[in-house]
Amino acid sequence: MITTNEKEIMTINPATGEEIKRYPLMSDGEVNRAVEDCHSAFLEWKHQPVEHRAAIIADVADNLQQHKEELAKLMTREMGKLLTHSREEVDLVSAICNWTAENGPDALKDEQRELMNGGRGTITYSPIGVIYSIQPWNWPAYQAIRFGVANLMTGNGVLLKHAESVTGSALLIKDILEEAGVPEDLFTVLRISHDQSDDIIAHDKVRGVTFTGSTQSGSTVAGKAASNIKKTVLELGSNDAHLILSDADVAHAARACVTGRIYNNGESCIAAKRFIVVDEVYEEFRDKYVEEMEGLRTGDPTSDEVDIGPISREDLWEKLIDQVQESVEKGATVLCGGQKLGQPGFYYPATVLDNVQPGQPAYEEELFGPVSALIRAEDDEDAMRIANDSRFGLGGGIFSEDEDKAFDLARNHFDTGMVFINNYNVPQPDMPFGGVKDSGYGREHGGFGVKEFANAKAIMKFDESIGH
Repeated sequence: MITTNEKEIMTINPATGEEIKRYPLMSDGEVNRAVEDCHSAFLEWKHQPVEHRAAIIADVADNLQQHKEELAKLMTREMGKLLTHSREEVDLVSAICNWTAENGPDALKDEQRELMNGGRGTITYSPIGVIYSIQPWNWPAYQAIRFGVANLMTGNGVLLKHAESVTGSALLIKDILEEAGVPEDLFTVLRISHDQSDDIIAHDKVRGVTFTGSTQSGSTVAGKAASNIKKTVLELGSNDAHLILSDADVAHAARACVTGRIYNNGESCIAAKRFIVVDEVYEEFRDKYVEEMEGLRTGDPTSDEVDIGPISREDLWEKLIDQVQESVEKGATVLCGGQKLGQPGFYYPATVLDNVQPGQPAYEEELFGPVSALIRAEDDEDAMRIANDSRFGLGGGIFSEDEDKAFDLARNHFDTGMVFINNYNVPQPDMPFGGVKDSGYGREHGGFGVKEFANAKAIMKFDESIGH
């Protein structure tokens, strides 16, 4: 994304560096009307039965499939992911809509309780109002649908400030939702500046804020929301560790870890980033992993012959280059890749760093791109120690032939929000998604997201009043 001046946004194709389209920023008056209109739409929507909301969300799933190619091609053009991955992203968000439509009504149904002092109690989950969300560019459809559909199911209204670089995708998603029956103004895309964003957080019609992005930006957003007494859900960055234990199937682990590192061009918060390998199998894993990474092809993301597309923005591309260079200067060794490619566009090859140690960006920070950090551990216990030696805690993985042991380590020792066992995958609609530590708080998916911005309201009728 390049903001050419204070009045417009210009989107850029990262595969070529060429301009795609320009969009005018909204005036302060237009922004305020958008918030008010969303609130008005919410006042009607909140009274719709949950079954009605669910039916529309199911129609959204179908409509996403009808627009699959159009949306997939636009996402690839705006942020550079492989076209095959864009299509899979549309399938994922359709599945999220279907799961939410099928399970949302049960998650939100009233709970009846007999009061301990005698009487009748009801817990009802009421929508609270307009929810404002700030989302990044790396999953243009998923980021918008993940929080948006959950809150529409709850009965809330939604304001979306998507990343400037995927403005076209955001507007297309809005059209797809409204075409499927989501009321006009209930899901609104905002084309706004950072100063305007601060004003929206403070707006009296906005009742909650969600943010996905860097830890530093998330802390800033959460602070502004807290100063206005508004709840937040934060999904922040991570440098997810995948453990290859002494009893792992090393060949399988190497293949799965390659997928976990380069899927979505490696630009994913839950991508596998640090590979912590016990000494007993370190050389074997290293050699197999490097062999797999060396065979990957980087280039045009619309080509079926390519494994990795471009980094989504020039500034992110330059940051990744700097992080690799600093890691090497501090002792890391490049086993493959490590140099930007001499062609138009923001391309970076599959890269493997060895001898990664504390103090290097590859150990401490999140590297957003196809760069892998190999870290040697003495044994399984040491591997878990290193995995948890991070300020982040979003995802992770364990490779072991002893599945029960792997589940026990994940359950009792891995300090992270989700753990993959003997494989890698994207977040699932029926399982909670979110992190701990500097990776944020709150949960989405699996019935959790529909309650994050719901009022768990207690209604009580006692048999006798207090004092009788």
